[in-house]
Amino acid sequence: MLETVCDHLLARVGGTLTSENMNQLSSDEITLIAYRMFRDEVMDGGFIQLIHNGLGPFIFLNPFAKAIRQWGEGTNDEELLHQLSKLIYKGRKLYEKYGEALQQECTDEEFMGLYEQFPNFDDLDDEFVCYEEDFTNAVERQFEAHTQL
Repeated sequence: MLETVCDHLLARVGGTLTSENMNQLSSDEITLIAYRMFRDEVMDGGFIQLIHNGLGPFIFLNPFAKAIRQWGEGTNDEELLHQLSKLIYKGRKLYEKYGEALQQECTDEEFMGLYEQFPNFDDLDDEFVCYEEDFTNAVERQFEAHTQL
């Protein structure tokens, strides 16, 4: 469901989410797209890759974590989505501390070295990977509950 709905939403706004076309989507739709972007980056290369690829401001400096937490309030997914929200907030703290260094242009070899330089992200990556399927299923359920598909 996540891929299909996100692809449809992105097609509605021309294929890419930008600050200019965000107003064409609801906050729930933007949250779902943000989750997919977050999930794809973390599953591919962890929080370091997410930040290096420039998604730090979109994920950490917007109310993404708060929206995820609110989706779960009063539902069977409350504990799980609260856990995900806390994980994103932990990522934000590290982003605020190391984001500038992680966003610097670098070679592929230098990029791979970032994982050794910034091991603080390892536990966040591991937790997300461990619970990714549960997190994704909960996000999908709550998106469906909060929107008119």
